[in-house]
Amino acid sequence: MAVPRVWAVIVAAGWGARFGGPKQFSDLGGARLVDHAIATASSVCDAVVLVVPDADDWQGAEVAGLVTGGATRAESVRAGLAAVPTGAEVVVVHDAARPLATAELFASVIAAVRAGADGAIPGLAVADTLKRVDDIRVTATVDRVGLVTVQTPQAFAAGMLRAAHATAADATDDAALVEGIGGNVVVVPGDPRNLKVTGPADLMIAAALLEIS
Repeated sequence: MAVPRVWAVIVAAGWGARFGGPKQFSDLGGARLVDHAIATASSVCDAVVLVVPDADDWQGAEVAGLVTGGATRAESVRAGLAAVPTGAEVVVVHDAARPLATAELFASVIAAVRAGADGAIPGLAVADTLKRVDDIRVTATVDRVGLVTVQTPQAFAAGMLRAAHATAADATDDAALVEGIGGNVVVVPGDPRNLKVTGPADLMIAAALLEIS
């Protein structure tokens, strides 16, 4: 039987220290954040691997792979990647804390990898003035030209992502690991509505965005 070509790894293994609990299991419009992520990923990708704090406790949609995460985000992604068959061509990594990511955004990063990039990430141009500070004192104003804020989902050629994670390095996103081994990572237009739920206020904003979508 042929291996599905496009796999998603949904990272939902955090303990939500800043949120006050595992935010990925918080309700948003009648479904949990992680449920929104699974539904969207499943609508675009051929198969989904879910990384959670404890795979034995999972109650939710059936997925192709279910694994327990690690102590860091990178370790959790590696755990999920280990459950992706070697025949996969593209792997999309997505944070469950971004429940409003659209199917179109998933399709956009996948298309960029299929067009030849080693990785593709959604980015938004920085609109605010940036300052570098030492404690409370401003030490410099940073030129924002060419700077973007980065979101998930992020798509990668499967072999390149495996090679990047084989270094056992740590980073705040997978693109940094692929960049670190010389991979060609491109940026596609991000979505301002694709916010990351970090604190309770973000959940309120996400609920408002969901109501008007």
